[in-house]
Amino acid sequence: MLIHFTNQQIAETEERKRTALVNSLSGFKSLNLIGTANKDGQTNLAVFNSVMHIGANPPLMGFISRPDSVERHTLENIQQTGYYTINHVNKDIFEKAHQTSARYKREQSEFEASGLTAEYRNNFSAPFVKESNIQMGLILKEIVSVKSNGTHLIVGEITDLYFPEEIWEETGILDIEKAGTVAGSSLDGYHTTQLLKRMKYAKPS
Repeated sequence: MLIHFTNQQIAETEERKRTALVNSLSGFKSLNLIGTANKDGQTNLAVFNSVMHIGANPPLMGFISRPDSVERHTLENIQQTGYYTINHVNKDIFEKAHQTSARYKREQSEFEASGLTAEYRNNFSAPFVKESNIQMGLILKEIVSVKSNGTHLIVGEITDLYFPEEIWEETGILDIEKAGTVAGSSLDGYHTTQLLKRMKYAKPS
């Protein structure tokens, strides 16, 4: 049986069930830990499933921050300092990464609460996640407000990139499966992946 939902029926679905449903519609998503610190050095760590590639030259990454009608420590820290890190979640740390989604108070560091390690590299002012195999340091370029629902697209430029040498292929691609990177579904699903095939650059036949 094929289920059909209209826009109105989606809106009328119980809130938690509706949130889970709509979050699952975009399929498998990247999972990353975003590390920040405020101007006083208080660290913050939060898992995001909305990180996306924006462009390669310059190297830009984006992610979606939910409406700031309540405290959003990640967003606030980035606005204060202009620096943050993006760290791949891998199969060894996904449970600890999930714990960072809890609503901790501002003065409580999610690094300590989750058992993950804040690591500072080369005088970069935001903390990396030591246990992550692919780490990026970014500087804020712009914040784009999404008027439809009050969210924000945070766009940053990669200034520092760290990864194990053995996962870098000759083509330039990082073998994220070899790095142990996991994918997410909805708000609570964590998945390992298997490459089916790498396709050649498509041209009109």
